[in-house]
Amino acid sequence: MDRVILHCDLNNFYASVETILHPEYKGKPIAVCGDPKKRHGIVLAKSQPAKIMGVKTGDTIWQAQQKCPDITIVPPTFREYVKYSDIVFKIYTEYTDRVEHFGMDECWLDVTGSVGLFGDGKKIADTIRKRVYDETGLTISVGVSWTKSFAKLGSDMKKPDATTVISRENYKTIVWNLPVGEMIYIGRSSVSRLKKLNINTLGELANADRALLKQHFGIVGDKLIDAASGNEKEPVKFYYDVHIPKSVGHGTTTTKDVENLEQAKIVVYALSEMVATRLRKYNLVARCVSIGLRNTSLEWFSRQLNLIEPVNNASDIANAALKLLKENYNFTLPLRTISVYTSNLESATGAFQMSFFNENEKEKRLEKSIDEIRKKYGYKSVQRAVLLNNDVLNADLHEEDDFTPFKR
Repeated sequence: MDRVILHCDLNNFYASVETILHPEYKGKPIAVCGDPKKRHGIVLAKSQPAKIMGVKTGDTIWQAQQKCPDITIVPPTFREYVKYSDIVFKIYTEYTDRVEHFGMDECWLDVTGSVGLFGDGKKIADTIRKRVYDETGLTISVGVSWTKSFAKLGSDMKKPDATTVISRENYKTIVWNLPVGEMIYIGRSSVSRLKKLNINTLGELANADRALLKQHFGIVGDKLIDAASGNEKEPVKFYYDVHIPKSVGHGTTTTKDVENLEQAKIVVYALSEMVATRLRKYNLVARCVSIGLRNTSLEWFSRQLNLIEPVNNASDIANAALKLLKENYNFTLPLRTISVYTSNLESATGAFQMSFFNENEKEKRLEKSIDEIRKKYGYKSVQRAVLLNNDVLNADLHEEDDFTPFKR
């Protein structure tokens, strides 16, 4: 018996939430954009009317305004997006416990065990679509199939507010004529490599010689053929599975160019605080700290440092990041963007060895107290003195800025 898998995708999510919060935007072209004063002025999301006018995610604000002179530029309100996302995902869990997140606005559901209760895949998809709209005002597109890849393809085919079924009977007609780049995880580099092998469509990929693809792609070659031919077996994860992410980080584009180490320290300390707060929130520690730098020539540079002891406090993360910065960058060109990331993560429970000589114990207790104060009174209620009265950081830099949490 084939599995029944849904892929649910909230349509124009950020822009749709803004329209709910501001009914005057309904039916109008809007773009959710970063603040140009902070040099973040690109389109993060757009409404359907803006999309029809050619506005694309990643456009600069001036590009969006050129394409659509009547467009309304809206700042993002990330906490509202998280709130609405949580409401929708709770609806999903009423139909199955196999709900695998793919970002804030997308997920897979394996409803194989639920068809006896709620009907076939299409009926479940239509029921969920109606419930999401009735309870939130948001619309979703749903793909229904027996593999995750085909379900994802289905959700992309009809937007907004639609259900697409890709079945054993129609998949060759629907899927195999599509360009290979339409399949999830096949990026531009893979498309280019496949074209050199004269593989341009998903049908050609499904029927490709396995030995040839294995020669050029290794074990991934088998996975590509399985995905295109409908033989993929990858399971949908459980909603409550706890998966330790690969990294937790934070980055920002500064209000002015960072010209020296003293200015950079301010940014590094601010970012390290945010990263440390997030690590502790999810009970994680890190064994590796990385920095990412982009200078005024838009050149990108990164370095990492492996740590002897795992950390999740701001001082240790900042010290490691500053060590990397001092040893690897001389400020011949000013910096425009600075990022601090942690990786090689593990659960904090049991990671720290108890020791009478643990000099960091006082620091840990202090940062735990700071976490509790911020939880009650807001993130900016307690700040390091080094972060006050600076002209480099955005005045409202906090956990919402450059919101890039790891996948749930």
